[in-house]
Amino acid sequence: MSERTFRRVTLALPGFDDGYLSNVTSLDHPRGLLQEFRYADADLRALELADATLSSGRVSKLRAERVRLEEVRVESTEFVGCDLGSVQWSDSKLSRTVFRDCKLLGATLSGLVLDNVLFQGCKLDFATFAKVRAAGPVVFSKCTLTDATFTGCDLTRAVLDETVLRRTEFEHGAYREFDLRGNDLSEIRGTGNLAKVIIDRGQEAELARALVAELEAVFGDDLDDPVPGGRR
Repeated sequence: MSERTFRRVTLALPGFDDGYLSNVTSLDHPRGLLQEFRYADADLRALELADATLSSGRVSKLRAERVRLEEVRVESTEFVGCDLGSVQWSDSKLSRTVFRDCKLLGATLSGLVLDNVLFQGCKLDFATFAKVRAAGPVVFSKCTLTDATFTGCDLTRAVLDETVLRRTEFEHGAYREFDLRGNDLSEIRGTGNLAKVIIDRGQEAELARALVAELEAVFGDDLDDPVPGGRR
């Protein structure tokens, strides 16, 4: 096991020896448990897994047009350089898991429990996170979350690090000590839901700008005020 620290959070991450990994041609195991594996360079039309466990492995350069994962437990596993299209991942737990340089555009992640999970350099634009709970450290580092939505999530003590938050929406949820330092917050949505988050003092103006845009407020000096008596 290896560790990485982001500000106040330390992640426990996979630390397996590549020499113990066996090459496999599928993630679907007859007994539902795949351990100490290496799955690479697959190009699939569809990937479907249910009631399965992936443990101590690496998935690299997997390309799938459609992905459906339900009740899939992932532990001590890395996903590297994967392009997962139309992802629907539900009712699963991920622990000591890394997604590095992956594309999950338009993904729907619902009912996930995340414990020591790192998204690094990933594209998560248009993704929906619904009822996702951080049971342990969770970090998004150098990712893009353009037009992504978080709804009903518990991101307590999670960290966003140098991540693009363009029109990212935070709906109702728990965000206590959610660390937003080092990110541009000027275009986020749902600022009123981000109670007790952690920011830098310089981000106050960015949050204010986001709130003004969300309220569609108009500055008085931009108005063409009428002159008394009807004359200008």
